[in-house]
Amino acid sequence: MHADHNRPLRRRHAGGSCAGARSPRRTRPVTKPAATEGVIAFQGLPGAYSDLACRTAYPKMRTLPCPSFEDAIAAVREGRAQLAMLPCENSLAGRVPDIHRLLPDSGLYVVAEQFQRVEHCLLAPKGATLAGLKRARSHAVALGQVRNVLRELGLEPVIEADTAGAAAHVAELGGTEDAAIASALAAEIYGLEILRRNVEDAPHNTTRFYVMAREAAPPPPDTPGLMTTFVFRVRNVPAALYKALGGFATNGVNLTKLESYMVGGAFTATQFLCDVEGHPEQGPLRRALEELQFFSRETRVLGVYRAHPYRLQMASGD
Repeated sequence: MHADHNRPLRRRHAGGSCAGARSPRRTRPVTKPAATEGVIAFQGLPGAYSDLACRTAYPKMRTLPCPSFEDAIAAVREGRAQLAMLPCENSLAGRVPDIHRLLPDSGLYVVAEQFQRVEHCLLAPKGATLAGLKRARSHAVALGQVRNVLRELGLEPVIEADTAGAAAHVAELGGTEDAAIASALAAEIYGLEILRRNVEDAPHNTTRFYVMAREAAPPPPDTPGLMTTFVFRVRNVPAALYKALGGFATNGVNLTKLESYMVGGAFTATQFLCDVEGHPEQGPLRRALEELQFFSRETRVLGVYRAHPYRLQMASGD
């Protein structure tokens, strides 16, 4: 029986033993595959790296630019889009702010993950040359990832709201002294020349995304290479987190992501967002979640999905 991937898993009564306990009662969710056609929403302007991730993962879908993560989520919830592509972490910059806060109450499910290589390009209007450039415009994080080329060319960094917005602004300015740090897709969309490709300082710059949908689409439990994303809130007692996570170690479950954040404005109320390998109906993860529930106030599975090939490739290289 598959887990209901949006309802809190019921916690067992205190004092019960983990060994041999029955799994909490669950309701079978919708299990049809996630959409591959229709509309996919993302935060940002056309040409953003989120846009590129959408086009790479779902080439048959139309992209819907949204001004905020909340708007992208609302587009799916209201039926204007079938999926939303939401960045959750970057290999250099760390976690993406607000995503961990928005996911639990979004009403959506994680149905896939996407890893997108960030390949920064130096873009400028036609006629511009490297020697004539004076300023480079982009998002603050992107500017921090291209310090070497800024130093080499003597360019003044100018912070913009996002990379695609910087490309649009440079195209609007139309001069030969301003460049943008953005994707090759942005160059194509805004009619800019690529003066230099791959100007990022680190070659492994990669962003991970959650793909969200209105309905859960968990693969069968015996499918190899599965991931489960869930949130939990520990009780405010000594060693609660240590005890809550003990079941993952004793059952041999690999926990690949664990992030904490405050909820309700109280420093004593901590919620955790986790990614683990496996399916909630597989024995090891099922037992680990049962033990987690015993030491937690709430446990909620947000989605079960196939691991992206990039993840499997990185794991095989360890």
